[in-house]
Amino acid sequence: MKIVVALLIFSLIIIFHEFGHLLLAKKNGIKVVEFSVGLGPTLIGKEFRGTKYSLKLLPFGGACQMLGEDDLDSDTPGEGSYYSKSVWQRMTVILAGPFFNFILAFVLALFVTGIVGYDPAEITEVADGSPAYEAGLRAGDVVKKINKSNISIGREIDSYFLYNGFDADPLEITYLRDGEKFKTTVVPVKIKKYLLGFTYNRSETAASIEKVSEGYPMDKAGVMAGDVILEINGRKIASGMELNQYFNTYPLDGSEVNVLLGRDGEQIAVKVTPRFASENYTAGFEYNLYREKANAFEVIKYSVIEVKYWIVTTIKNLGMLLTGQLSKDDVGGAIAIVDMIGESYEETRENGNTLDVVLQMMYISILLSANLGVMNLLPIPALDGGKFFFLVVEAIARRPLNRKVEGIVNLVGFALLMLLMVFVFYNDIRRLIGR
Repeated sequence: MKIVVALLIFSLIIIFHEFGHLLLAKKNGIKVVEFSVGLGPTLIGKEFRGTKYSLKLLPFGGACQMLGEDDLDSDTPGEGSYYSKSVWQRMTVILAGPFFNFILAFVLALFVTGIVGYDPAEITEVADGSPAYEAGLRAGDVVKKINKSNISIGREIDSYFLYNGFDADPLEITYLRDGEKFKTTVVPVKIKKYLLGFTYNRSETAASIEKVSEGYPMDKAGVMAGDVILEINGRKIASGMELNQYFNTYPLDGSEVNVLLGRDGEQIAVKVTPRFASENYTAGFEYNLYREKANAFEVIKYSVIEVKYWIVTTIKNLGMLLTGQLSKDDVGGAIAIVDMIGESYEETRENGNTLDVVLQMMYISILLSANLGVMNLLPIPALDGGKFFFLVVEAIARRPLNRKVEGIVNLVGFALLMLLMVFVFYNDIRRLIGR
C-alpha cells in the first residue's frame, strides 16, 4: 500500500506540473500533440480535442509534447506549432510547469496550515546564566531576525544554524516582546561536546532512533534502532524536533542521562553516561517548532511562508551540494523519494489516525512540489530552466536562435541528465541494500 501511495503522490505532482504547460500552451494557441503521465510504452491512450492523453508504463516523469517543439529543421513553423508563437508566449508556457508546482504546494499548504496551524518563531526556554539570558532574551519572545536573515517560523531558526553554522560569531537577534521590537546580541560560548552515539528522526513525528553507533553509551545500554525516545531526564519528548531542541538548550555535559524508551508497546528505562567527543558552542535558548492554530488571514500568510521555506531550503541544499557540504551519498532520486514517502506513510499510520496520515502526505507533497518547481527552473539543458534560458537569449538578441545548435545542446544536456539519473538510481539501490 505504501508504494501505491508514494506513486500516487509522485504522479499528482508531475501531472500538475505538466498540466501547467498544457493549459498555457492551449491558451496561447499551441497544439498539444500528447499529454502523458509516466515514461516508456503507452498503457492507455485516448484522444480528446486534438490531444492524446496517455498513461505510460513507468510511473516516473511525464510530458506535454507540443507541435513542432522538436522540429529543428524547419525555418517556417506551421500554424499552431510551438515556434510559431512569440518568445514571450513561449516563456509563459515554459514557466507554467514550475509555477503550477508552486501553486499546488500553496493549495496543499492552505489545508495543512488551516488544520494544524503554523510554528511561530517563539523562544520557549532560556537557560539561566546562558549567553541568551545575559543578553536579555526570555521565554515568550518572538524572533524576527537573526543577523541579516528574516525569521517568520520556528523552522527558519533551525535552518539558519544549519546553513550558517554555529560558532563564536555574535548573533544579532531582533525580537518582539508584547508587540514591541527589540534588538540584542548573543555571543555563544564554547562548551565540551559529549556523545551518546545515536542518530534520530528530527521531524515532527516521534523521536525514533535511526542508528546506534557500536561501542557508544547507547549501544552499551542496549538501545536499538527503531526505539522511540519518550522522555529524557524526566522531560517528555513528543517528537524528533523536540528532542533536538532539548539537546540545543541542555547540551550533554558528561552527567548521567535518564532515558525512557518505547519499544514494541513497552516502556524501557535506561541510564547512559555520555562520552566526551570535542568542543562546540551554545547560546542557551530553546525555540518553538510546534504548530498552533491560525486565523483565516494567518492561514494565507503562513501558507505562502511555508512554500517560500521549502523553495529556499531546496536552493540552499543545492548550494551545499555544489560547495561540497553535502556529498554524493546525500543525493536521492525517484526510488529514494518513493521509499521516503512509504516510510513516512507507514510510521504515521502506526502512530496516528487517518487525518494524521492525510496531513503528513500533504506535507510531503508540499516539500516535493516546491522542490520539483525549483529543480525545473535550473538553467540545465532539457529542463524547463534550460529552455527558458534560451528564450531569454532570444529575447535579448531579438532574433530566433539556431535551432540545430539549441537541439544539440538540449540533446547533450538530456544525455548528461540520463547519466545523472543512472547514478542516482545506483545510489538509491545501494542505500536500500545497505540498510
